[in-house]
Amino acid sequence: MEFQRSSGVLLHVSSLPSYGGIGDLGPAAHEFVAFLASAKQHVWQVLPLCPTGYGNSPYAGTSAFAGNPFLISIEFLSDWGWIAPERIAGLAGRSGPVDFEGVEQRKLPLLHEAAGNFLDHGPLGANHDPKLAAQWRQYQAFCQVEASWLSGYALYAVLRRQFSTGAWVEWPEPLRRREPEALAEASAQHARELAQEQVLQFAFSLQWNQLREAAASQAIRIMGDVAIFVSMDSADVWVHPELFELDEDLKPIRIAGVPPDYFSPTGQRWGNPLYRWDVLAARGFDWWVERIRRACELYDIVRLDHFRGFEAYWAIPSTEKTAVNGEWIKAPGLALFRALQAALGPLPLVAEDLRPTWGRWATARSGR
Repeated sequence: MEFQRSSGVLLHVSSLPSYGGIGDLGPAAHEFVAFLASAKQHVWQVLPLCPTGYGNSPYAGTSAFAGNPFLISIEFLSDWGWIAPERIAGLAGRSGPVDFEGVEQRKLPLLHEAAGNFLDHGPLGANHDPKLAAQWRQYQAFCQVEASWLSGYALYAVLRRQFSTGAWVEWPEPLRRREPEALAEASAQHARELAQEQVLQFAFSLQWNQLREAAASQAIRIMGDVAIFVSMDSADVWVHPELFELDEDLKPIRIAGVPPDYFSPTGQRWGNPLYRWDVLAARGFDWWVERIRRACELYDIVRLDHFRGFEAYWAIPSTEKTAVNGEWIKAPGLALFRALQAALGPLPLVAEDLRPTWGRWATARSGR
């Protein structure tokens, strides 16, 4: 896909001066769009929008599909009638670095409260507020359209919070291995919380789409980011262990990283589990098709992080403490991108040009 020559700004949503202790999709985000337009910029680049795990890095997300609830504007939820203004009056604005622990302790409970209010009053919206009734219909449609990942992520998020372990590999064995009876019991036990998680994903989607529409009205495209690998502690690996190099105990066999170079004599040991590309290829790369489909729902332009890894990746035995003793393994390369294009049509992809040789490879392969 051809792109117009244009300039823009990289600013992650969490950096905006929003209400609630962290940048969000509310008024400050819309003001930033207006600023970009006044500065004659045409691209807003953001980092991954996923829920974050250990270390709060957007590149260590707990889902490749979900949005980060922290980025939901609670001001907009109040405007929608989901939560009373006096309930959010004590929240502080963001100044300086984000205090993620504080956001989790103060903002997240209010988000869940708002989601619960929507569940209680949304179906009755026609009697009280037509806007709520319309949102309820949108919510039901959202759950159907995003069913392939939504329910799995919601259960993962609830259980992760319940066990406070941070990693699903430490959960009780029946849940680790997703035994049907254990999943059914957990789903029934946490039905209300599961619905709240799904409502928050709907709220994120609604606010993000409103922001994208505001950007499009100013001829501003949003460039998003797709990290090539996913975290071991993620809904993706828990729900689809067959797609990753895991042993019989569901622990990584080999992990991702990069070899030693001028900047690091021991390389970089990232720790992400590697894909079973042979399994993915046999399935027509279905998981990747859905991942890129989701990315194209969120972004106008999709940046592929560590693009070099689609040609070959550095595989490190999980027992190694550094990245020194790894090896290059061939990745599917063009076979993956042909499958993506066959399923989704022309794609607005941009390759990360981290090193000159990687950039030349990406340019040659894309034909641009």
